[in-house]
Amino acid sequence: MAPMQAPESRFAYVVVAAKRARQLQSGARPLLDYARSRKPTRIAREELEKGLLDYELPELPASPEEKEGKRRKG
Repeated sequence: MAPMQAPESRFAYVVVAAKRARQLQSGARPLLDYARSRKPTRIAREELEKGLLDYELPELPASPEEKEGKRRKG
């Protein structure tokens, strides 16, 4: 499997990195052989920038009509 690129939006980047940092704080082992820092947030950023994390971003509706269709269900 090829490494994934960092998310394109800043919001997605922060969400993925924050989730990984919480995992590290809870006792998960770093995916890096050597981390420049011992801080979970810095380790998470390094892992993300090196493409070591697997993540999925939700697909957003492409048009306003698709959004309307989802609201009207029920």
